[in-house]
Amino acid sequence: MLRALLRRWASYRYRFVPWVALHLKRRTIRYVPEKSKDKVISDEDVLETLLKIFKALFINDFSRQMDFFALLPEVKSKYLELLTIQFKRSKTTGYNHQSQNIFNPEEVLFNTLGFSITRDQSSLISAGTGVFVTKGFVPKGAVVSMYPGTVYQKYEPIFFQSIGNPFIFRCIDGVLIDGNDKGISKAVYRSCSKRDQFGPFQMSDITWLTPAVQNPMAVGQYVNNCSHSKLKDKAANVCYQEFDVPEYFPIELKQYLPNITYSHDIPVPLRCVVLVTLREIKQGEELFSNYYTIVN
Repeated sequence: MLRALLRRWASYRYRFVPWVALHLKRRTIRYVPEKSKDKVISDEDVLETLLKIFKALFINDFSRQMDFFALLPEVKSKYLELLTIQFKRSKTTGYNHQSQNIFNPEEVLFNTLGFSITRDQSSLISAGTGVFVTKGFVPKGAVVSMYPGTVYQKYEPIFFQSIGNPFIFRCIDGVLIDGNDKGISKAVYRSCSKRDQFGPFQMSDITWLTPAVQNPMAVGQYVNNCSHSKLKDKAANVCYQEFDVPEYFPIELKQYLPNITYSHDIPVPLRCVVLVTLREIKQGEELFSNYYTIVN
């Protein structure tokens, strides 16, 4: 009984304000002068990276895009050149568009951005799962991952989902993202995704809830906190950056967004959180973050 309570406390204490206040001095903290300065890279750079990898995934996942091409001919026109290249390659390799993908998502990520990441046992003692760069290297100031989950406004109910849940991320403005891929959180995300489905078109990615993800960057909830470690090789090498998806985001690429709003009664931009590198990260290194950002 005592052990069970201690495990629950270990996951909850980061959201208990008095405990956070008492332990700030023992933790590494990132200070920013104001909300507008809490950007390592510009929103334009974040958008450019997401569009680049999502377009590559879209083309690679050719066999699942027939609905888009049939119902939205302007989408087909947009990708006509890339589709032509895909067709020429299929003739020389014997690839059939009804078959499986040419590359798995991790390979698409590497071919597009020069690195791939995956979940594995963390190098931190008793930390569970972590995220590693498995191939290539990530330059400083690059989007390396995304924090998936259901997005809750400050006034929306999240009490039951938060019980024993270490994957709730709090944005600077109080918006919460529940990145838990199990239990109630998983059911809520699936329900919201079905609610927002536009005919045959998915408006969000639900595969991050499964072992086979179609967006390989949607593993950011497993990046571990380095605050307890005094070792230099365990220092934070990534930070969280908030990003609101613009209204003009291409409809055919929304199927790769690993976030969805809990309620759409009041229209608000979809909040995403990306992880941006603070230094160059090489193959084999684990991603580490700071859970504390103080806005002065």
